[in-house]
Amino acid sequence: MATAEAQGPVYDERVIRQFTIMTVVWGIVGMLVGVILASQLAWPQLNFDIPYLSYGRLRPLHTNAVIFAFGGCALMGTSFHVVQRTCRTSLFAPGLASFVFWGWQLVIVAAAITLPLGLTTTKEYAELEWPIDLLIAVVWVCYAVVFFGTIMKRQTRHIYVANWFYGAFIVTIAVLHIVNNLEIPVSAWKSYSIYSGTIDAMVQWWYGHNAVGFFLTAGFLGMMYYYVPKQAERPVYSYRLSVVHFWALISVYMWAGPHHLHYTSLPDWVQSVGMVFSLILLAPSWGGMINGIMTLSGAWEKLRDDPIIRFMVVALSFYGMSTFEGPMMSIKTVNALSHFTDWTIGHVHSGALGWVAMMTIGSMYYLIPRLWGMTRMYSVRLINTHFWLATIGVIFYVVNMWIAGVMQGLMWRAVNEDGTLTNTFVQSLEATWPFYVGRLLGGLAFLVGMLVMAFNTYKTIQQGEAPAGNPELAMARG
Repeated sequence: MATAEAQGPVYDERVIRQFTIMTVVWGIVGMLVGVILASQLAWPQLNFDIPYLSYGRLRPLHTNAVIFAFGGCALMGTSFHVVQRTCRTSLFAPGLASFVFWGWQLVIVAAAITLPLGLTTTKEYAELEWPIDLLIAVVWVCYAVVFFGTIMKRQTRHIYVANWFYGAFIVTIAVLHIVNNLEIPVSAWKSYSIYSGTIDAMVQWWYGHNAVGFFLTAGFLGMMYYYVPKQAERPVYSYRLSVVHFWALISVYMWAGPHHLHYTSLPDWVQSVGMVFSLILLAPSWGGMINGIMTLSGAWEKLRDDPIIRFMVVALSFYGMSTFEGPMMSIKTVNALSHFTDWTIGHVHSGALGWVAMMTIGSMYYLIPRLWGMTRMYSVRLINTHFWLATIGVIFYVVNMWIAGVMQGLMWRAVNEDGTLTNTFVQSLEATWPFYVGRLLGGLAFLVGMLVMAFNTYKTIQQGEAPAGNPELAMARG
């Protein structure tokens, strides 16, 4: 009998399975809350005058659930999968990896309890109060130890570029979280930021924009650089471009946050710096998008029959579109029209649903059958159904928000000859209402797609477990 060493490394996959299942679960939860919020915007009485269901309390629950629960579980699970395969070694400290999983679920549950109770710092994407912030810091440090420890014990000389992106995401999010959440506790569930006024706003959007830049961009680019070539069965189009893409992106992204604070008390020169670096970001962003799409060069026929590849190509297309739209909206004259309108909401969701969710879903469809010893998902037809529900849903969503946003901006700035406003705010809300219903329909289609994925995942796991005869399903050979 051949030895384990002769057969190759043995990979720890229990924690990856756990993160994969919770990615699907939290995706449904986060998007369900989003559909409830979209319903409330169209029909405000749907909060039923219950404070825990009010828009102001559910909205941060939605953003945290989609970004940190759905996106975070996807990033942690795929990073543990990718780092083992590309380094040809098992996870460093698998017990610590298990703690990372359970610790992260505790963070999510704590957020789901405290946010509807109104316990919040009010900081965008950083609403969680100080006890949860401390838990996040501990879990994140343990996550970094497992990831970088695995790289340190690698059996390959080369560190694949996907790990560079995952590594940058891990280190940068740690710095952002700690600096932005420096706060003084005044009770068990209340604290105040150590920063004041304009400084607090600048630090917050240094955090806020780079949470988008590194959590929702760099991390998912790591996912893209591994799973797109794997599913396409082609090498990365240009490895040199991927390295240039990495260094250009992480060098520039950090400086773009002030574009969130145009026409505020932030010094005008700081706003201009944010705008300039946002425009520069277009180049590395499109370099990555082109590299991902061109990986399919010579294999375009796969788009006819492979819905997983379609998810990934649509994700890359939305990445390219969102990273064009963002720099454009950072230009002060454009921002004067778009700021505070639903155009911004459309932009955010074209990135969050079109790029992040679609890339996650495609990667999960690649990963799930392999984690449970299958060659493919239970139903390719259901994957195809999910693809069309998600694609039509996200397009319908963002188009409605784009139209509503431009209309709102034009109505708000329209003035009569005597300088008075042509339209009242209520008139702009009345004009926006049909588009809010449209947004609801788009979000509902996306949610139904996630439910289809959950069923397909359940059936795949059910089929995969039966022949394995191993209830532990703890380890798998590469």
